[in-house]
Amino acid sequence: MKNICVEFPGVKALQNVDCEFRGGEVKAVVGANGAGKSTLMKVLSGVNSNYTGDITIDGKPVQITNTKVAKDLGIEIVYQEVDTALVPNLSVGENIMMDYLTNGIGKVGIVNWAHLHKTAAEMLQRLELPITSRQMVATLTLAQKQMVVIARAMMGKCRFLILDEPTAPLSQKETEQLFDLVRRLKADGVGIIFISHRLNELFEICDTITVLRDGQHIKTFNLDKSITQDYIVELMLGKVFDQRVDKSGRTIGDDVLETRKLSDSRGAIHDIDIHVRKGEIIGVSGLVGAGKTELCKTLFGAFGKYSGEILVGGKTVVNNSPSQAVKNEFAFVPEERRKEGILVGETITNNLSAVTLGKYSGLLAFINKKAEDDAAQEKIRSLTIKTPSSKQKVGLLSGGNQQKVVIGKWLDSDAAVYIFDEPTKGIDVGAKGEVYKLIVELARQGKAVIYATDEFSEIMNLTDRVYVMYNGRVQQELITEKTNENELLFYSTGGQKK
Repeated sequence: MKNICVEFPGVKALQNVDCEFRGGEVKAVVGANGAGKSTLMKVLSGVNSNYTGDITIDGKPVQITNTKVAKDLGIEIVYQEVDTALVPNLSVGENIMMDYLTNGIGKVGIVNWAHLHKTAAEMLQRLELPITSRQMVATLTLAQKQMVVIARAMMGKCRFLILDEPTAPLSQKETEQLFDLVRRLKADGVGIIFISHRLNELFEICDTITVLRDGQHIKTFNLDKSITQDYIVELMLGKVFDQRVDKSGRTIGDDVLETRKLSDSRGAIHDIDIHVRKGEIIGVSGLVGAGKTELCKTLFGAFGKYSGEILVGGKTVVNNSPSQAVKNEFAFVPEERRKEGILVGETITNNLSAVTLGKYSGLLAFINKKAEDDAAQEKIRSLTIKTPSSKQKVGLLSGGNQQKVVIGKWLDSDAAVYIFDEPTKGIDVGAKGEVYKLIVELARQGKAVIYATDEFSEIMNLTDRVYVMYNGRVQQELITEKTNENELLFYSTGGQKK
């Protein structure tokens, strides 16, 4: 790719970017949110044909005008939100053979089911994936769904596979399985383009790295032992990044939230006893599947009825639905922001006012659009949301800016308890720092904050106390400044790893 430029209204998303990809190589493409990574990949995968510049494959110029052209050239992309790429009520084989179902059955329209499942099974066997062609996609884990999407990509003549934040939803074991698959594809000569904010993982799987910043190519180099994470972060941000979190200026008060023997209706969490004080940030930690998300959603009423008690200010409340939770002064920033946290097809203004719309409504419930937009403009400024306009659709923003919108919509609410479930998932280190500052500011205002994550370093930097979960139960309560990451790992594995 040579001199690639992309412009949106008021924004130069890419400015004369050069980038080279080779078969049999794993290349990382990194940058802060809004650096242009996704835009560059959309050009390469045919999603965005509105670009200038030159693309050549094997030295021959090509014009990638749509996704079909990209697929025909052997370029495939697997997005982070794998659920949106699959049909859950179809089998694994049907999802892998989707192109055959839509384009390959001919005019008669008769499906050769034996051929379909045989071909899909051969691909699963080739990729050494431990699932069967006839399994229903709805029954698979997120990691298995990701493997199905990769298998479908490999059904064509895939030469270059783009993986967009592939490890964000995965456990450590699932990440290792993905890396094993990437190594097998690399050995087969496939070029892998790896987009990730988890910089530590790049050293394990990537050969080279390209850094983008503000829509420009900054540097490309081999990823070897001489390179440090701090050096990459400095290139991404254009400055030295201080990872320390300033938590001063808070006053820790009495209990705001308490749970007693809390269990959800699905059997995912059991007898949870926790408490959170005014101005305090407590962590809920554990590995993927430990029950962190289920605890957060139970507190917010997303799972309906539960057993046990939830108390706010010493009084029992009933959170059998999100609307009840909001009335009981709860706010929730979910892990799956595009699926549960934002209205992707709506404007920034509409998203930022979604929780507090009543504040902009007068007689007969008519909305004061000017007041609504003025408030949105102020939040855009205070949260430094990068956008050409408050009318921009949120789905077109970068991941970090989307997350600011998810948090921003709650800032004017009357919530006393703020629940954050993996709030930095899929965003860069710079955006993480801004999210940390927002959370600390809420605590300074006297809010009670729950911060759920499997990133132990975040727990150590941000929280005052941590509840470590294992198999749906609180395994241990720890004071953060008196513990370390090894102790978190020990309790998060049920006392099996030291």
